Amino acid sequence: MAKRALITGVSGQDGSYLAELLLDKGYEVWGIVRRLSAENYERIDHILDRIHLVQGDLLDQSSLASALVQAEPDEVYNLAAQSFVPTSWTQPVLTAEFTSVGVTRLLEAIRTVNPRIRFYQASSSEMYGKVRAVPQDEDTPFYPRSPYGVAKVYGHFITVNYRESYDMHCTSGILFNHESPRRGIEFVTRKVSDGVARIKLGLQTELAMGNLDAQRDWGFAGDYVDAMWRMLQQDDADDYVIATGETHSVERLVEVAFAHVGLDWHDHVVLDDRFVRPAEVDLLIGDRSKAEAKLGWTPTVSFEQLVHMMVDADLERLDGTKA
Repeated sequence: MAKRALITGVSGQDGSYLAELLLDKGYEVWGIVRRLSAENYERIDHILDRIHLVQGDLLDQSSLASALVQAEPDEVYNLAAQSFVPTSWTQPVLTAEFTSVGVTRLLEAIRTVNPRIRFYQASSSEMYGKVRAVPQDEDTPFYPRSPYGVAKVYGHFITVNYRESYDMHCTSGILFNHESPRRGIEFVTRKVSDGVARIKLGLQTELAMGNLDAQRDWGFAGDYVDAMWRMLQQDDADDYVIATGETHSVERLVEVAFAHVGLDWHDHVVLDDRFVRPAEVDLLIGDRSKAEAKLGWTPTVSFEQLVHMMVDADLERLDGTKA
């Protein structure tokens, strides 16, 4: 009988890639979606006829329990969150409700409905914040520098607590930045790839950026959802850092993106203080040794390949033809 998986955040970047992966592996895939005035299924439109959608909300525990009863999953992947860091400064309480307390609601629903369900929590490199060590691994202390990072630390440790207190199979993946053509336009990588495509096509002339010195460990989302799945196939639940182990500055991101279309970024990028965070995370770089050793996971897409992929996708989208 086919395994069944339930994904929160199924219509997001990671949810869409994970749903595709699980379908390819023969799973019956269910996704929890929130009731919105305007439904946004753009990322999963091509697989809507192969997955089951059920309404639920991380703010409403009874809806989560109902979704679990309906889907009867073997595995639950919690990918839903208020995930945009700048928004966590303007909506810190809502971010906490979704990104921290929401995890508890889902875990409690699982414990009540069927504690044998295997659970994946999407933890984040933003938990490291003002980093205590470079590179960061599973034992590096957290020092979050945004309401989002703080909320993710809560979500991470409540997952550990349910694992240790109730003997549930609860795993956290501490994922470093992972991007794709499906990334939201508000995130810096997609903002750059979209901006470069628009400038190349003559739709705009400038790209306003914030802190070009910030450094991140960027990988491809399609690689990272494979790591999530591998975690839940382990006999014992544990926590894993998922990262490329390479760091690149925002300036390097900009340089690679513009060079891909034959432009010099200096001619088009303008600095704008509005895009600088109140508290910046300076250097995030992950140590994936444990994931490589225990899960057999390594990234397959390089930083340059990722940037090129994103720019090409935005050129194609904006131009209406293949770039």
